Amino acid sequence: MTRSSIAYIVFNRPKHTSLSFEIIRTQQPSKLFIIADGPRDAHSEDLKNCKAVRDILKKIDWPCEVYRNYSEHNLGLKQRVSSGLNWVFNHVDRAIILEDDCIAHPDFFKFSETLLDLYYEDLRVSAITGNNFQNGKWRGDASYYFSKYPHCWGWATWKRAWQQYKGNIPFWSEWSKSDAWLKHTTDKIERNYWKHIFQMVQEEKIDSWAYPWTASVWYKNGLTATPNINLVSNIGFGADSTHTKDKNSKSANMATNELGVLKHPKIIQINLEADRYTFDNHYNGKNSRYPYNLIYFPIRSMKYFYRKITNILKK
Repeated sequence: MTRSSIAYIVFNRPKHTSLSFEIIRTQQPSKLFIIADGPRDAHSEDLKNCKAVRDILKKIDWPCEVYRNYSEHNLGLKQRVSSGLNWVFNHVDRAIILEDDCIAHPDFFKFSETLLDLYYEDLRVSAITGNNFQNGKWRGDASYYFSKYPHCWGWATWKRAWQQYKGNIPFWSEWSKSDAWLKHTTDKIERNYWKHIFQMVQEEKIDSWAYPWTASVWYKNGLTATPNINLVSNIGFGADSTHTKDKNSKSANMATNELGVLKHPKIIQINLEADRYTFDNHYNGKNSRYPYNLIYFPIRSMKYFYRKITNILKK
């Protein structure tokens, strides 16, 4: 049984809900907080699908305090998740958080619960993630390392950290011009990438709670405990997803594995090499590192055709 409360976020995908809820059932949390968005007016199937999801969630067959926060109309991703988590942390001081498309390995719950206890009073640590995008590269000599990236496909946090969340990131305009921002994003390519995203968040051009959460964590220099093995798989990639529509993405349906007995790192600090790898590979930053590709493309093309013509002439 999982001692920590689980916050479970659902919407209109019965198939995904059936799979992820079965994982939660095996953990039998003593407290379960269910956050559900309502059907969209312009989507005729939503009414039926939202009802089907909520019917699945009636099947709680273990001793459990169940709290339900169901919206009867559609709030949208950002408002539904942020208001739902505000509600959760009005009741508890810590929680493990899963969305309907996140399939967690059993070790994820043990990992999260242990670290929720261990870093409860350590203000340097803002979150615990179940995600690992290092493609098999083990960072450090412990079971996990610290990152600045608060990945949220299966994660955990405390009320003290969530209280720092600012959905409209009001601090951005001033912070983006500060030395603190430059220090936090020393890589110019990465800085421009996130500057563009955070600007869109502030201008309300993107319906995301995760980006404001990232900005809020960074603004307070928060760290995220990151396992050296991937513990949660996102099965939600596809056309019916809000942001993860590319079902062929390398981040879709990633394998999960056993983390085993936890070994804790001796030093609490960002693993810069791991974060650089995450930006280059998970956020495709490496494709932005070579703007000269546009300049050298004609030269490479000429060299390519020159070799082809030379080979033909030789033959």
